[in-house]
Amino acid sequence: MLVRLVRENLAPFKGAVAAVVVLQFLQTAATLFLPTLNADIIDRGVVRGDTGTILSIGAWMLAVTAAQVVCSVAATYYSARTAMRVGRNVRDALFTNVQTFSGREVGVFGAPSLITRTTNDVQQVQMSLLLTMTMMVSAPIMGVGGVLLALNQDIPLSGILLLILPVLFVIILLILRRLVPLFRRAQRQIDRVNGVLREQIMGIAVIRAFVRERTEEQRFEGANADLTGTQLRVAQYLALLFPAAMLVANTATVAVVWFGAFRIDAGQMQIGALTAFIAYIMQILMAVMMSMFMIMMLPRAAVCAERIYEVLDTRTSVRDAPGARPLVFDGGRITFRDVGFTYPGAEAPVLQGISFEALPGQTTAVIGSTGAGKSTLLNLIPRLLDPTGGSISVDGQDTAAVTLQSLRSGIGLVPQRAHLFSGTIATNLRFGKPDATEEELWQALEIAQAADFVRATEGGLDYPVEQGGTNFSGGQRQRLAIARALVVQPFIYLFDDSFSALDFATDARLRAALKQRTAHATVLVVAQRVNTITDAARIIVLDEGRIAGSGSHAELMESSPTYREIVESQLTPEEAL
Repeated sequence: MLVRLVRENLAPFKGAVAAVVVLQFLQTAATLFLPTLNADIIDRGVVRGDTGTILSIGAWMLAVTAAQVVCSVAATYYSARTAMRVGRNVRDALFTNVQTFSGREVGVFGAPSLITRTTNDVQQVQMSLLLTMTMMVSAPIMGVGGVLLALNQDIPLSGILLLILPVLFVIILLILRRLVPLFRRAQRQIDRVNGVLREQIMGIAVIRAFVRERTEEQRFEGANADLTGTQLRVAQYLALLFPAAMLVANTATVAVVWFGAFRIDAGQMQIGALTAFIAYIMQILMAVMMSMFMIMMLPRAAVCAERIYEVLDTRTSVRDAPGARPLVFDGGRITFRDVGFTYPGAEAPVLQGISFEALPGQTTAVIGSTGAGKSTLLNLIPRLLDPTGGSISVDGQDTAAVTLQSLRSGIGLVPQRAHLFSGTIATNLRFGKPDATEEELWQALEIAQAADFVRATEGGLDYPVEQGGTNFSGGQRQRLAIARALVVQPFIYLFDDSFSALDFATDARLRAALKQRTAHATVLVVAQRVNTITDAARIIVLDEGRIAGSGSHAELMESSPTYREIVESQLTPEEAL
């Protein structure tokens, strides 16, 4: 997965990768060349007292060092630039794909996990790519070149390499076998910590209201302790890895000096050659350490790449059918034919056998007990979910056979939870119609009974909106969400219990104003309060996912026991008439 991710995302940056390879090659070659020049200074200059040779070779060493610095800086710059761009592209791809997900796919992964995969997981891959590009050329060239140049200095002394390299590789393999499963566990635990934290932040008011702070602290401490324990195990193995490698390196250095001294004493080796040999031993060990560090990062990056591709390879269950054509609206008539819906893994369907029509110029209301499937029914119309049985059509065209863009562009949805985006009031109102004029915005605000409080804010339409609209009350958020739908002037209006936070007077004024604006549109309203829908042309009564009654208020009072029970629980006998 990691190889696939890197290959696919590095393709646009072949030129930068080639530049990094060339620069790394030159920088590593310079590093390998310096010990040989150092040996020449000692053996040909210092030992013989030849100042000219010392100055000449010293000048070469300065030039090689300068070239090494330039190549190293340039290679690091291009590596970092490329890795950051790859990270940007992967995040873009993840975000774009997640944007297509229906509630079903989001539920499978969970919002905290999707956030972790888009941030933490991409960052791990990004950093691994940066280190790999920095070391992928240096490590093998330094390792192989160091061995060849060490052999060139003294072949018998090079036998020490045959002892130390296998020991190093065995140490690396043993520790890596322990690290890989720990990395997988750590990523899952990061998901869990994010999930608990997100849930607690979203529900902070409920936690405080029920005095559950200590319980929630303990729940977070448990998730945090599990993650900390795993990370400590990882740190322990890493702490063992480097001292073990340095022990081998130092042992090898001592052995080289010990046996090298005997060879110098016997006249079989020069002092400069021993110095160079020690430098090459350290460079070989450095190459192994670089490879070890890179290999150590790769398992975690591989786990992250798997998790990234789980998202990228997931295709939404709600998508355009092959050959889908644009929907041509002709009033916005909605027809449900024996529609059913079952959530994945659920024991029973949420909706079953739903058949009715919602006509243009009329308000169709949906009412029922909590969990009856009202919001699910509404979400099926713009295909936020797809029915698992039956079909839905708009103006005689099956919604499954038309493009999502054309279907949704003609629908104004006001969800149960009025969500506003960070920005200004104007940017939120223009969310569905970016070119809307200020006149259109104020007209929508007037209908939604929001104009007065918007005028009272400092800046009016330019007043800032915090993330989620937390600087507005629940009723204000609902009215702004209604105004946002009105700005689009769609053929179909879907109100999912969108008036619940309004007082009765504001509710009455808003509905009176809505009648004029939506006179020729199809309006579908999910409601909890009976008195707000008694004048609807048609009321659909849902009970345990089935239609328990359909008709006007007066008709249902006569024919539907379920509807009568709802009405009697909310209204007095005089109000119910």
